[in-house]
Amino acid sequence: MRLSRSGYLISEGFRSIKTHSFMSFASVTIIMACLIIMGSFALVAVNIDALIDDLEDENELVAFVDDENPNYADEESARTLQTALEAVPNVVSAEFVSRADAMENYYKSYNGTVSREGIDETVFRHRYIVHIEDIALTAQTEEQLKNVDGIAKVNAHLEYANLFIRIRNIITVIALILMVLLVFISMFIMTNTIKLATFGRREEIAIMKMVGATNGFIRLPFVIEGLILGLLGGGLGFLAEWGLYTLITRQLIGSLTGSFLTVVPFSAVAMPMLAVYLGIGVFVGAFGGVNAIRNYLKV
Repeated sequence: MRLSRSGYLISEGFRSIKTHSFMSFASVTIIMACLIIMGSFALVAVNIDALIDDLEDENELVAFVDDENPNYADEESARTLQTALEAVPNVVSAEFVSRADAMENYYKSYNGTVSREGIDETVFRHRYIVHIEDIALTAQTEEQLKNVDGIAKVNAHLEYANLFIRIRNIITVIALILMVLLVFISMFIMTNTIKLATFGRREEIAIMKMVGATNGFIRLPFVIEGLILGLLGGGLGFLAEWGLYTLITRQLIGSLTGSFLTVVPFSAVAMPMLAVYLGIGVFVGAFGGVNAIRNYLKV
């Protein structure tokens, strides 16, 4: 395609946006709103994933050695269980804690307010602090640890972790559903916006068809219009999401509740989000431009 022809087609796309400035503004605003809603759910899911990762790093299961089993009654034999425990799927590491260490940890947890009189280390069991990789598999890992010969009991307190996993799964499903719905809504708005521009030029399009203009030549200005609106919506939506996220996270971190939370910095997800926002904007805009003019090309 000649350079002068390309310049004409591009200028026609910009001219149509200027001519229908209100509807163009409405299209950009709708795309922005849809992307901000989708992005907000995605950022919530990202932060919950980060929180779950922190819980996985800090999460511990306690496996108590069966001191009634003569094969593991003394400390030396109890230490031999480490290899078997670390061989269990989903186990990252198993740290041995002797009776004496368990007793010291017990007293430290009460800051010396509990009397040591009449209590010795035989009251406590040898144990292992077991770190796991995926807390979603805790129930299965707990059962497998219990089945290890020499383990009498396994303690796992994961109610909060399981709650966060359920919340993460729910938000992920909602985000996917919203993404599909809002993309369709954006395409509908974009298509109708460009259709309004096309309606006023339907006679011109018909004449161009009669004198031999190709469908691609006629369609391209509308596609360019849609692409420009889509890119504007995606870019401005990204900037709005950035500002909104920064504002909310600052307020959250500054609050008492926020001091206990780990918030993912926007810079960690900025480039992927920008690519997704612009990609969706381009897709919605191109589809709207192609679809809007389709009926007027049937001459």
